[in-house]
Amino acid sequence: MASVDTPTQEPSSMALPGLGRALVSAGMLGQRAAEDLYKKAQSSRTSFIAELTGSGAVSPYDLAHTMSVAFGAPLLDLDAIDTQRLPKGLLDTKICADYRIVVLSKRNNRLMVATADPADLQAAEKIKFATQMGVDWVIAEFDKLSKLVDAQATSANDTMDNIIGGEFEFDEMAAEAAISDSGNDKAASEVDDAPVVKFLHKMLLDAFNMRASDLHFEPYEHNYRVRFRIDGELREIASPPVAIKDKLASRIKVISRMDISEKRVPQDGRMKLKVGPDRVIDFRVSSLPTLFGEKIVIRILDPSSAKLGIDALGYEPEEKERLLEAIERPYGMVLVTGPTGSGKTVSLYTCLNLLNKAGVNISTAEDPSEINLPGVNQVNVNEKAGLTFAAALKAFLRQDPDVIMVGEIRDLETADIAIKAAQTGHMVLSTLHTNDAPTTLTRMMNMGIPTFNIASSVILITAQRLARRLCPVCKAPLEAPRKALLDAGFQAEELDGTWTPYRPVGCSACNNGYKGRLGIYQVMPISEEIQRIILRGGSALDIAKQASLEGVRTLRESGLLKVKQGMTSLEEVLSVTNE
Repeated sequence: MASVDTPTQEPSSMALPGLGRALVSAGMLGQRAAEDLYKKAQSSRTSFIAELTGSGAVSPYDLAHTMSVAFGAPLLDLDAIDTQRLPKGLLDTKICADYRIVVLSKRNNRLMVATADPADLQAAEKIKFATQMGVDWVIAEFDKLSKLVDAQATSANDTMDNIIGGEFEFDEMAAEAAISDSGNDKAASEVDDAPVVKFLHKMLLDAFNMRASDLHFEPYEHNYRVRFRIDGELREIASPPVAIKDKLASRIKVISRMDISEKRVPQDGRMKLKVGPDRVIDFRVSSLPTLFGEKIVIRILDPSSAKLGIDALGYEPEEKERLLEAIERPYGMVLVTGPTGSGKTVSLYTCLNLLNKAGVNISTAEDPSEINLPGVNQVNVNEKAGLTFAAALKAFLRQDPDVIMVGEIRDLETADIAIKAAQTGHMVLSTLHTNDAPTTLTRMMNMGIPTFNIASSVILITAQRLARRLCPVCKAPLEAPRKALLDAGFQAEELDGTWTPYRPVGCSACNNGYKGRLGIYQVMPISEEIQRIILRGGSALDIAKQASLEGVRTLRESGLLKVKQGMTSLEEVLSVTNE
């Protein structure tokens, strides 16, 4: 067996990790490409091996074979082993999760451990320290290894049995003291070992691994359920006994820095969860008193979503060009509209990320700030303390800003200050809750904003929706009647047989035929003709008609284009767009 003492390649002057040096030496990766991937992994706070395989630079299969040859370690296909017979309890599950390793067997005073990165000396030392045993590496494919590690995590049902069985009495005040008292490491450790904490930790990790956007903990009179919102749809994940509702709610409130003694009014908080040696997830927490206890909703905030780049959001080339042209102007107002959960925040932060340069002063006011973006001055609105959107905007204007982002224009005062800022040499980004781009302008008129202020400040409006993306593995052609396609909005000349609509099927790689989501956009620049319509008090229908003449697609037309491209289904577009 290959020992952890296996010599690695000659050290590189570029400070690449051992895995990177081995790949460069084997000719699998260029030096420059390895350095770029390593820098990207560090900036996004992910592991180097996850960045390698996730970016497609090296496939898990090729990586495993290369590491097996480079380090003289045996190669194992994890699909060929009986996972039920793997030894349990030899190594803490947190270490296995952090370093993506699996213990295969124990012989004398040595452990046989599956890994995808035999050059990770830190993992080897951690195992030695925790078990006082030597390590022999066996190479496995990273994707299969990750799945097995997740499957071996503590079962939620087993944890619940421990909670209800009364093996541990949860003490909220002791937990609060343990967390707030940084010097009391022993007490904090005891709290972390509590079954209720393990269950919550499991739920949060499962939600993250399943790419959920929200977790809902919902108490009822005779039952209690946990639901995840995955690709925009709620799915029931667990139904623990109702007896644990108060303990779980209290634990969540403690680590979110909320008042556990107050159960009569809604509260908001935030918390963090470390999911690896270099990866931390942020969560936004909201509690709401209901008839039978507190409903807790936890939203997963992924800072990396703002750094995906505008190409990953799903804009068509002409839509992307319009948006980039607007935000690169020195002043004016760009509005993003859509219902809650339509991806407005990610779109705004993607724009901010493009504008975020050393010579640009950017300030944001949000309620609350969801994504932390270094280089941007972010302010959380606090209505109780008097820090409203309007108050924050007034303060921004005294600090020589170049770009201002307002989380939402809710009232006339905020709108008035934002418009004046856009008219006096500042780029202003904000959101409104309207159905499409043309109705945004009439909504601003109804708020009491003078038409000449709207026409002279707003330069572009983007309306958006999120639709579920069809799974590329299992999607199948749809035999749709011609009349159904015409009723949906397709033109007769589009039904020429050169393209095929697809339908969801469902497989092990997706969720009921869908995997991930994509954006559907209506990007409407404010042209001179639309300005004239605004100035004479024209309706949303007048604005929509003129926008159509100028080549602006409606949300339905943008969605149907995604159907023609095979990216989503017709039924999904019909469900997220109204016409």
